Amino acid sequence: MGSSARARPRSPKAGILDPQGAAAERALAALGFAGVREVRIGRLIELEVTDPATLPQMCERLLANPLIEEYEILDSAS
Repeated sequence: MGSSARARPRSPKAGILDPQGAAAERALAALGFAGVREVRIGRLIELEVTDPATLPQMCERLLANPLIEEYEILDSAS
């Protein structure tokens, strides 16, 4: 029996340019949304796993690019 799990790679790490985030930030300002800054575009990966303890290794080896991304393992969904 597997359990639902989620990993959230945060793209990119601090100090690495995020062109998608910059474009979204400019577009929000152009639409009249004031006070928006430091927009980062990321992703959420949802999967069924038999052993949630293996998620960090999955992220390090495949799901995230550790050179430019940090990742967070979210609590397994119930």
